[in-house]
Amino acid sequence: MKPLTEQCSEHQKKSAGEMPSEETRTAPGNGVTVYAAPTRESPAQQNGIASSHDVISPVSQSQTANQPPSSTPAPPALPPREQWGGKYEFLLSCIGYCVGLGNVWRFPYLCYRNGGGVFLIPYFIMLFFTGMPLFLMELSLGQYGAAGPITVWKCCPLLKGIGIGMLCVSTLVCLYYNVIIAWTFYYLGSSFQSPLPWSCDALQNIAFCGNKTNVTQSPSEVFWNEKVLGVVNSKGLHDPGPVRWPLALCLLAAWVVIFLCMLKGIRSSGKVVYVTATFPYFVLVVLIIRGATLEGSLNGVAFYLTPNWVHLANAQVWNDAASQIFYSLGIGVGGLLSMASYNKFDNNVIRDTIVITIGNCGTSFFAGFAIFSILGHMAWRKGVPVGEVADSGPGLAFVAYPEALALLPGSVFWSILFFLMLFMLGVDTLFGNMEGICTAVLDEFPQLRSNLKHKTLFLALLCFSFYLMGLLLITDGGIYWFTLIDSFSTSFGLIIITLFMCIGISFFYGVNQFCQDIVDMICRCPPWCTKLLWYFKACWVVFTPFLLTFILTYIFIEMYRTPLRYGTYVYPTWGKALGVCMGAFCCLQILIWAIVAVSKESGTLKDRFQKSIRPLNSWRVNNINMTSQEQHVEPQQVEGPFTVNLTEADFTAMNWEAISEA
Repeated sequence: MKPLTEQCSEHQKKSAGEMPSEETRTAPGNGVTVYAAPTRESPAQQNGIASSHDVISPVSQSQTANQPPSSTPAPPALPPREQWGGKYEFLLSCIGYCVGLGNVWRFPYLCYRNGGGVFLIPYFIMLFFTGMPLFLMELSLGQYGAAGPITVWKCCPLLKGIGIGMLCVSTLVCLYYNVIIAWTFYYLGSSFQSPLPWSCDALQNIAFCGNKTNVTQSPSEVFWNEKVLGVVNSKGLHDPGPVRWPLALCLLAAWVVIFLCMLKGIRSSGKVVYVTATFPYFVLVVLIIRGATLEGSLNGVAFYLTPNWVHLANAQVWNDAASQIFYSLGIGVGGLLSMASYNKFDNNVIRDTIVITIGNCGTSFFAGFAIFSILGHMAWRKGVPVGEVADSGPGLAFVAYPEALALLPGSVFWSILFFLMLFMLGVDTLFGNMEGICTAVLDEFPQLRSNLKHKTLFLALLCFSFYLMGLLLITDGGIYWFTLIDSFSTSFGLIIITLFMCIGISFFYGVNQFCQDIVDMICRCPPWCTKLLWYFKACWVVFTPFLLTFILTYIFIEMYRTPLRYGTYVYPTWGKALGVCMGAFCCLQILIWAIVAVSKESGTLKDRFQKSIRPLNSWRVNNINMTSQEQHVEPQQVEGPFTVNLTEADFTAMNWEAISEA
């Protein structure tokens, strides 16, 4: 790999804003020098394919002049691609996309369940050898290709199915993720009541709080299961029941918010993230300060961090660490790739990777103090161990933590603040997933990008379609379908997609070429970037595929021997098979589109395979739009193909004549 200082000139040639210098070629024979007009690099040259310059001679020039103009129409110009208003918009969008509900309701629970502070050891090992390399790969691929998760695979047409698979996974995630935002809306609206409807101070909950001997559920559990979900009215997956219309209105409001925020693409969502990405940090700080003043909070923090070194020998701990890193960073869904495609070509993706991934993991660790300090206080008030009140997922966000907030003075204020934070966290993550879908479609159909009316209509139809499909998840038995999609949409299918992305870029596109592409983008980066690339290169080739294979193997083993449950309900075989089909459908796109790519080529099977892994001529051509908007220089042709080359004897003769005349 060349040093960065040697690559700056190459990067300048790749940027269309700076025209290549006038190239001089010497014609053989008579010492005649021909000047070729400066031109932009062709797509073939941008792909490293050598192509000769067209040399204009008098004969060819006259022949060209006598030929009639070609009747072939010029290809329509593609609309200019949008770009982020500034680097902070991209950083905040990525941080908001990565820092989601899993950081608040999953990481703290995994930490205490897997040995407390000991869990941080496998957690950070998985971050450095799996999370960071894959994160950098997606950002670099999207930024260098300036395309969405489908079109970007012009770099290796054989792997186009990876982009299709990402689109399928993102569709499933968007389908159920906005249901969480609908629940948050419902709780947010209910938080404006005093007393809170899930607290013991509410009149309807006196029977649950007054006599504690025969009570099996807390008021918050009753509110969640009966008032919000209505799951007590359903017998299981086969019995969804009617739609719960209060939740249907909340879901509609959630999709309207998403539609309005994404109406103008990154120009609108890039401004929204200034609020949605920073507000959760303000709430977490406030909750930590408030929790530190409560009695019993230190017991909760100790429960959260007390190390148990025996857990390091358990494979479940390492799998939990890897899965948490993998899912919290949002890798393999297409959101990162799409957001990076709107970057400037010379944006420093290595710096962004370090900042975002470290910030995401730091937020997870930070959120644990806000969660367990208040859960410790609730355990102290009830006189039970912290482990009995700790939970994860929706059970933490909508049962345990609201119950803890109801015990605080000024519970209405704290409840509103908490559910506003959940809303911001959910909206940011959904922005990234929706951006992945929209970018993929707009890149495949660029005419939609140039027509605001058609683009608006497409986004409206997309959101409305998701709303109609999401109605199944807000029926009486909707939580069973929610759990099924949540369990399998980001399970083995997503791991397989990411594994093939890593292997495909490393061995088909070429890890050396990929590293060179990154160097071309960040030629102004300090020298440590080049040294760090050697580490990422080793991860892409060896460590990351190995760890992904380990995660995949463990998932299949657990899937086989562990039944899927929600509470006491055990999913039937056909329900679990349906979930496996969802995951298989996503990853099978890789095989299907690989067969299509090979069948389009000609020759033997080996020739077809080799042709299908070569970049298309249009690969990287979108980067021209980045600088051509800033500076447009018309190429000029030098009409004077014959130039006399003067020798030393000519200068000697000229000097002699000048002396003679004097």
